[in-house]
Amino acid sequence: MRRIILGLWLLLLAACAAPPSPALLPAADSSKQIALTFDDIPRAPGAFLSEDERTQRLIAGLERAGVEQAVFFLNPGHIAERPGAVARIDDYVAAGHVIANHSNTHPHLNVTDADAYLADIDAAAAWLGGREGNRPWFRFPYLDEGQADKVKRDAVRAGLDARGLSNGYVTVDASDWWLEQAAIDARAAGHEIDMEGLRDLYVESHVEAADFNDALARKALGRAPAQVMLLHETDLAALWIADLVEALRADGWTIITADEAYADPIARLRPDTPSAQGTLTEAIAWERGLPAPRWYERNDPRIYARLFRERVLHLDPEGDPE
Repeated sequence: MRRIILGLWLLLLAACAAPPSPALLPAADSSKQIALTFDDIPRAPGAFLSEDERTQRLIAGLERAGVEQAVFFLNPGHIAERPGAVARIDDYVAAGHVIANHSNTHPHLNVTDADAYLADIDAAAAWLGGREGNRPWFRFPYLDEGQADKVKRDAVRAGLDARGLSNGYVTVDASDWWLEQAAIDARAAGHEIDMEGLRDLYVESHVEAADFNDALARKALGRAPAQVMLLHETDLAALWIADLVEALRADGWTIITADEAYADPIARLRPDTPSAQGTLTEAIAWERGLPAPRWYERNDPRIYARLFRERVLHLDPEGDPE
C-alpha cells in the first residue's frame, strides 16, 4: 500500500512539474486580425531613399515579415510625374501584392462636383482595367466621403455601386504621412534626426492605433472586426515595415490579407454620420452614440509635433537642444 501511495505521489509531482497540455492553455485572441494597405502610389520622394530603393526595401520588408498580401491604392494620374513608376507598381504585384483605385488625381470630394469626382475615378479605372492584381476597391482620397454634404456622398456611393466598386475603407490610422513630412522638413532644415527614435515613434504609434480602434470597434459592434491599417508608400514604411509587423504580432495581432479583411461584414455598413472623414471605426461608433474620443489621439498634429521634437529631434518646446 505504501508503494502504491508513493507511486501516486510521484506521479502527482511529475504532473505538476510538466508543462500543461496545449489543450489546457488559454487560447490566443484570434480576433485581433489586421491587413496592411498603402496609399498614394506612386508617391513623391521622401527624406531618405530614392523611389526605386523605397519600393525594393518595402517589398523586401514585407517578405521578411511574412506578409502574404498587402494592397497598394493607386493614383494613375501621377504616374507621368514619377519616372519608373509603372515598373515599380509591377514589382509590387509580382511580389504577390494587389492594387486598387485611389482616384486618378487624388481630389477632395468636399470641394469637387460629384460628376467630376466620378469621372476622375473612371480615369483611374481605365488605367487599372485588365492589370494583374487589380481589385474592385475604391479608397476615398483624404478619407473624405463628402463631409457634411450627404447628397454628394450618396451620389458618389451610388456611382461606386453602379461601377461595381466597393469602399476600400480604413479602420486604423496613425497619420504616418505626418511623420514622413516631419522627417522631410527636418532634413531640409538641417536638423539631426535620431533614426532609432523615429523608428520607435512610427512603430509604437501604429500599434497603439490598432489597439485603440480594436477597443472602439468592440464597444460599437460587440465583436472584433478584421481591421484595415492605413499606411502610405513612405520611406518610413520601407525602412521599418518589418519592425512594425513584428511589434503587431508581439501585441497579439495576426496579419491577414486585404482580401480577407474586406470580406468582413462591416464592409457592408454605410454609417450615416454628419461627417465621414476618418476611419470606418470612428463613423460606426459615432452613428451608434459612443462618446468621443472616437479617433486615435496622435492623429492630432499638435501631439505628433511635440513627440517628434522631443523623441526624434531632441528639442525642447522652444526649439533648443535638450
